[in-house]
Amino acid sequence: MASKLQQLQAKACQASNFMAKHGTAYYKQLLEQNKQYIQEPPTVEKCNELAKQLFYTRLARLFYRHSCFIIPGRTEAFWKELDYVKNMWKHRQELKVEDAGIAALFGLECFAWFCAGEIVGRGFTITGYYP
Repeated sequence: MASKLQQLQAKACQASNFMAKHGTAYYKQLLEQNKQYIQEPPTVEKCNELAKQLFYTRLARLFYRHSCFIIPGRTEAFWKELDYVKNMWKHRQELKVEDAGIAALFGLECFAWFCAGEIVGRGFTITGYYP
């Protein structure tokens, strides 16, 4: 166990010596290769601006990701449903009682969701009074 500890210490010492000799050159080379990404002068205002750009870029990417994959599918389904309703309205003479009941329940559900949204928007108060 002691011999493995000595080997580990020796390797750590070698790595430390290598970094002491070549670390500065590597660091300078890395900075030189990536100097187009360095903002001059390095001020607090520039840092705040970059932080805002990063935040809004990520927000836009998140919105784009969701709008590209979720919203178009839902809009297509909406337009299909709307076409179905238009077709039913054109042929309303052939409308069955079951279809009328389903349409009435759908309208009632939409109204209930509207009412629930209004209650939530007022802070879960029925009368709209804010204490």
